[in-house]
Amino acid sequence: MTAAESSAEGVRIEVLSGSPTEDELAALIAVVSEAYAGEAAEAVAEEDVRTAWSLTQRNLREPLRRDLTWGRFAG
Repeated sequence: MTAAESSAEGVRIEVLSGSPTEDELAALIAVVSEAYAGEAAEAVAEEDVRTAWSLTQRNLREPLRRDLTWGRFAG
């Protein structure tokens, strides 16, 4: 089973007005299924790559001292 076949199983198409022929419906299903499969294949989340620096930089930061004010250095 291809990606297009597996993704097309859950898609439902309803004709709300007009009377399309079987050929028109087949063309619509083919185009929409292919577009949907292409979108699903491209929608991939990036992997979270953590370098050694990103793992250790958290330890270098000191927490903010909220008890100190901005004017503490003015005399």
